Amino acid sequence: MFKRKFWKWTLASLLVSAALATQANQTFQSEKADFHLETVAAGLEHPWAIAFLPDGSALITEREGRLRILEDGQLRSEPVKGLPELVVSGQGGLLDVLLHPDFEANRLLFLSYAHRNREGMTTRVARATLADDSLQDVEVIFEALPRSNTSRHFAGRMQFDRDGNLYISVGDRGEMDRAQDTADDAGGVHRITISGEPAEDNPFADQSGFNASFFTYGNRNIQGMTRHPQTGEIWSHEHGPRGGDEVNVLRAGNNYGWPKVTYGIDYSGLPISSRTTMEGITEPLHYWDPSIAPSGMVFYTGDLFPQWQGDLFVGALKLQKLVRLSLDGEKVIEEEDLLTDVGERIRDVRMGPDGALWLLTDSDNGKVYRMVPAD
Repeated sequence: MFKRKFWKWTLASLLVSAALATQANQTFQSEKADFHLETVAAGLEHPWAIAFLPDGSALITEREGRLRILEDGQLRSEPVKGLPELVVSGQGGLLDVLLHPDFEANRLLFLSYAHRNREGMTTRVARATLADDSLQDVEVIFEALPRSNTSRHFAGRMQFDRDGNLYISVGDRGEMDRAQDTADDAGGVHRITISGEPAEDNPFADQSGFNASFFTYGNRNIQGMTRHPQTGEIWSHEHGPRGGDEVNVLRAGNNYGWPKVTYGIDYSGLPISSRTTMEGITEPLHYWDPSIAPSGMVFYTGDLFPQWQGDLFVGALKLQKLVRLSLDGEKVIEEEDLLTDVGERIRDVRMGPDGALWLLTDSDNGKVYRMVPAD
């Protein structure tokens, strides 16, 4: 059985590799820049996030519960040891990886992941020190409560602000009304210190009925988060149901409306809300209908593509593409779909230290792509 499965996988990998080799030589055209799509690595099981290390290597999470090292274009055969206990169930598993802003000095990193005990499943964040190929001093610094038995909407994207506070997204766990319950950690963004305490100036720190770690609430399932290169504000996007995927700027204390207002409908085809706007609810900067199922996002600030300076790039799972949004302040003035013929679910989008755009694809033979100029 093992040999048959192994050779079947090997043949599939060879076929994919041949297709990718052809793809790598293809020139993709966009409205502002032409580019090649290079395949850096393949054979990953549902990769979820990538983080670039100071020495030029990178860490990649696999949802199946492994943290891999990509070095000189090759995946190390052995995953990083010492990961916290986690569960792989439905949309949950090992999710985001984020380096501390002073990682080169302190070697600290942060992992988000799904965890289960007898009370159910939830989203956790652990802090650890990376030493060669293992994690040390692993400590859980955040746990969303209460737990539930659903395997949906763990969210898990993380980002640091300029003050060193850590932002963590937690989905509504597939139980939509939880996003408006401010005593429930689901359905919002939490801002904490690296020790796990609520950030000192959080908007609800002194309000009864609110968890002190909340920064925003009314968020369905945020799977993209990035920091604006000029303003320093944290931008996010989140999954709607059928329609209503949103891009938002996260602002302290704001309610983003789910499920009171939405541009989407239920998967059954029934309406969720008759409202798309409401007093006291923050409207999205941009939305998609039909849904693209966004995941991963980054502002482009590199030198390889000067034509894309300041543009926002968003991966799409359902519609299998990369979206480029050109902005005037907080207004989208141009939208372009890229890589629509590649046929890959794009899970993460990051800008590498080389100025290239790096992509992860979501499949059981997930890939690492690198976008470079065609010239």
